[in-house]
Amino acid sequence: MQNVPITIAHGDGIGPEIMRATLRVLEAAGARIAPETIEIGEAVYARGQSSGIEATSWESLRRTKVFLKAPITTPQGGGFKSLNVTVRKTLGLYANVRPSVSYDPYVATKHPGVDVVIVRENEEDLYAGIEHRQSDEVYQCLKLVSRPGCEKIVRYAFEYARANGRKRVTCMTKDNIMKLTDGLFHQVFNEIAKEYPDIASDHMIIDIGAARLATRPETFDVIVTLNLYGDIISDIVAEVTGSVGLGGSANIGEHCAMFEAVHGSAPDIAGRGIANPSGLLLAAVMMLVHIGQGEVAERIHNAWLATLEDGVHTGDIYHEKVSELQVGTDAFAQAVIDRLGKKPSRFTPVAYAGGSPIAVAGRVSTLHPARKELTGVDVFLHWRGRPELLGPQLAALDGDGLALTMVTNRGVKVYPGGLPETFCTDHWRCRFQAPAGSTVTLMQLLSLLMRVGNAGFDFVKTENLYTFDGQSGFSLGQGQ
Repeated sequence: MQNVPITIAHGDGIGPEIMRATLRVLEAAGARIAPETIEIGEAVYARGQSSGIEATSWESLRRTKVFLKAPITTPQGGGFKSLNVTVRKTLGLYANVRPSVSYDPYVATKHPGVDVVIVRENEEDLYAGIEHRQSDEVYQCLKLVSRPGCEKIVRYAFEYARANGRKRVTCMTKDNIMKLTDGLFHQVFNEIAKEYPDIASDHMIIDIGAARLATRPETFDVIVTLNLYGDIISDIVAEVTGSVGLGGSANIGEHCAMFEAVHGSAPDIAGRGIANPSGLLLAAVMMLVHIGQGEVAERIHNAWLATLEDGVHTGDIYHEKVSELQVGTDAFAQAVIDRLGKKPSRFTPVAYAGGSPIAVAGRVSTLHPARKELTGVDVFLHWRGRPELLGPQLAALDGDGLALTMVTNRGVKVYPGGLPETFCTDHWRCRFQAPAGSTVTLMQLLSLLMRVGNAGFDFVKTENLYTFDGQSGFSLGQGQ
């Protein structure tokens, strides 16, 4: 069989050391790969490229469609974008898959028996990074959630569960508060769960879900959630299993995939030869499964488990009660190589050989366009003062089919009928609506904005209020 081209990046900090060790193991195990190297990270940032990747590197990624990436260092401060987020979004890597496993007693944990996979939406939510400063006191970040994005990640989670013999998929959202965005994710989850009657499904509010992950992680199997929540809870479960430094992750798209360790570049130990290569090695195992070399992935993973059982440990997990030998990066890689073909005795051996790569679930529903009707507008103002002074001034601008129905500050209704105890900033949402059952035109909205501007108000943003097939497409104010 021909070798599969893959793109690799050695990264920053400990990246070159653990990549070298990982490639040694892959070669010894007989991985049929043809690596080509690109440069990313610190050196590229230092050349003035704010994304951390040169334009020519995209050619390699688009050609090979497989990226094995060591950790990089993103400069702190404004002006630099996260390379991870850039690659994920540019290449459409919509699914972030992070297994977390307890390796008790060889890795200290209070929660033995944990084997949880977090499937995190990877492109949308607050990680769209669309932020604005709108007044002296208020900044905004837009949370964007789409139906196609929800369908792809939820269906992928169920496909992953089915392909890996998993029994249950749990959805986590905060749709008791964010009823439209998180509500859509939960709704899509319920719809798609019906297509998989062989897999149990349930839903949890993210706050109690995160608490349960911290105290009873062994009760979960596969979890699917939105981008920010997934980022947080995957770190929680990795921490409670004690295996943050051992975790690998996959970023899967319809056209490309990226595989990486979940830890950072650890510049404080770079060059000392003591870093644990396990996170990147297990990411490479996921890569091998993805490219259809499950038998090689199985040999490596079982040899790695046998190495743990034999007590050959790097310093980050070494403990005199369970470890036999403390080794550095290269010696640990050699220990795994020496055990290729061996299976663990205490851990359950993994089985990838003969399996199929996880199907990429890119299919989304075809929806008929809804009947979309414009019923009003939210006008956001930068204004200092009290709501009882603002409200009457705005109400005087009613006309041409639009009337002020409420004013909110940070989402709380403060006019009419607000409470004096409510703290207010200099950022106000002023809702103008047509009478119930009526619609308005864009020209009516523009006329209203002319009146607002002529009255001396600084409007910093507008949001049109629509109904879709008669259903409201906007949230109420808190207290409305």
